[in-house]
Amino acid sequence: MQYTLAGRTGTETSAETTVKHSRFIATLRRVHTEQEAREFVDEQRRTYPDARHHCWAFVVGDEQVNRLERSSDDGEPGGTAGVPILQMLTGRDLVNVVAVVTRYFGGIKLGAGGLVRAYSGAVGAVVDAATLTGRSRLELFTLGIDHADAGRVEAELRGRGVVVVDTSYAEWVVFTLAARDSTELADQVAAVTAGRGALDPAGSMWVDA
Repeated sequence: MQYTLAGRTGTETSAETTVKHSRFIATLRRVHTEQEAREFVDEQRRTYPDARHHCWAFVVGDEQVNRLERSSDDGEPGGTAGVPILQMLTGRDLVNVVAVVTRYFGGIKLGAGGLVRAYSGAVGAVVDAATLTGRSRLELFTLGIDHADAGRVEAELRGRGVVVVDTSYAEWVVFTLAARDSTELADQVAAVTAGRGALDPAGSMWVDA
C-alpha cells in the first residue's frame, strides 16, 4: 500500500536533527501537484533565508504510470542530498508529498557518505514524526435510473454503504458509484433495482484509506 500525510493538502510536519554541528530541518508537506511542491520549496527558502542549502524531493501522483518524481541537491555535491531524500520517500511508499531539508552548515565538512546519511536521517526523522494514512484505489461505475425510481434507488444504495460520487440529470438520472469490490457493488445494485440496473465502467479514483 502507498501512504501520504493524513489531512488535507497543505498539511505538514517538521523535525530537526544535528550532525557534527550542522542543523538539518526537514519538513514534509502533502501536495497534489508539481506546482504546489515547487511553491513549497520556495516558501521554505523564504522561511530560512540565511540557510546554506534547501535540498528537496517530491513524489506526485497515485498511479505509477503517471507518477512524477523530482529532486535537487541545491548546491551540495551531486547525489548526496536530493536523491537520498527521494529514496527515503519512495522507500516508505509515500506519494503526494514534498520533503525539503534545510541545512545550516556547522563548520565541519561531512563528506559524501556523511551527507547521504545526514539527509536520509533527516527525512527518516520527519517521516517517523508524521501521521500517515494509506491510499486506496476505488473503481468507478455509472448507473442510469429513470427519474421515478432515482430517489428510492439512491437512498437504498447509500443505506447499503455504497459511495455515490456524483449525480447528473438528463433523460436518465445517472449515478457515479465508487467501490473497492466491483462484484459486491454489482450484487447491491442488482438487489436494489431488481436486476434491471446495469453498471458501466467509468475509470477510478484514489482516496485516503
